[in-house]
Amino acid sequence: MSVYFVKGKGWRYDFTHKGTRHTETWFKTKTEANRAEAEKRKEINNPKPVQEMPTDITFLDLVNLRLDHVKAYNSDSHYTSYLYLARRWVRQWGQLMTGEITTAMVQKHLIQRRKVSAYTANQDLKYLRATFNFCIGQKLITNNPTEGLKFFPVEKKVKHVPSSDDIDKVISVADLDTQDYLWSIRETMGRVSEINRLLWEDINLTERFVILYTRKKTGGHLTPRKIPMTEKLYTVLLDRFNRRNKEKPWVFWHRYWDKKSSKFLEAPYRDRKKFMKSLCEKAGVRYFRFHPIRHSGASIMDGNNVPIGAIQRILGHENRKTTEIYLHSIGDMERDAMDTFERAREKSHTDSHTEQNQMTKG
Repeated sequence: MSVYFVKGKGWRYDFTHKGTRHTETWFKTKTEANRAEAEKRKEINNPKPVQEMPTDITFLDLVNLRLDHVKAYNSDSHYTSYLYLARRWVRQWGQLMTGEITTAMVQKHLIQRRKVSAYTANQDLKYLRATFNFCIGQKLITNNPTEGLKFFPVEKKVKHVPSSDDIDKVISVADLDTQDYLWSIRETMGRVSEINRLLWEDINLTERFVILYTRKKTGGHLTPRKIPMTEKLYTVLLDRFNRRNKEKPWVFWHRYWDKKSSKFLEAPYRDRKKFMKSLCEKAGVRYFRFHPIRHSGASIMDGNNVPIGAIQRILGHENRKTTEIYLHSIGDMERDAMDTFERAREKSHTDSHTEQNQMTKG
């Protein structure tokens, strides 16, 4: 019996359907209990259709979600690059639902960007693909319109790596603050973002090492690594430490006018790329920026037989292949190989002439 009375409490229904028990208590009358049971059985036999979760959002919302994630998990420079591209995308597709953006639309956009350069178009494709894939992973959309699109072929060139003499010339024409900055990059082979982030608490003048932090790791974690000081770097940082403003925790900082707040602020640098062009012109050397200074240091170490594992740790690379890209020096193995080729070629040439002379005499 599925409906019954319990003294002092009231009526209840209690039944099992396909192994699942269904019960409800306490009704004042048997009629009410029977009616409730009937409604429950009807509900079980005629379930409401499950509403599917929405699988589309506006492209503007999608981009903002991705930007929030990049800002939280990646470096400031990566976020800035992403933001620059995102604004361009949003001008075209911001008010569209993401599902309305087709592969053909993306391809047309990339072809336009290809007019700037293949590298520019490929960067757009890389970031767009990551944006769509991120939101697929969040189960917000189901389709990635960049699927199947290929990167444009690029003309790869040997990167210009300044010589030690050229770097010396550029440093020599800079002011004292900029000299300290360039020496810090050169002697640690650190990324600009790592040097900009330096605090005095990251400088150990007693044990002579510097701690650099990077987000260029899996998961975007801010990861430290220790770099031993060269004698030159120790001299530069010791002098700077003695001249420091004790109220400021940063090794390199500046005072600037902030348009948003309409007041002067003091903070670490975000980027200082603009002065390099004028310094290179003043020094009379071919233009280079900060990153090639890392390449220069890596190549010098490689050319002097420093193990690649040590170079990799100093540069802060997770992947050995990334370090190999930085090594522009021609090693002894390559030189020996070319010497062997030349000797073999000359021997083959000599043997051929000797054989011809013998045939002529015969």
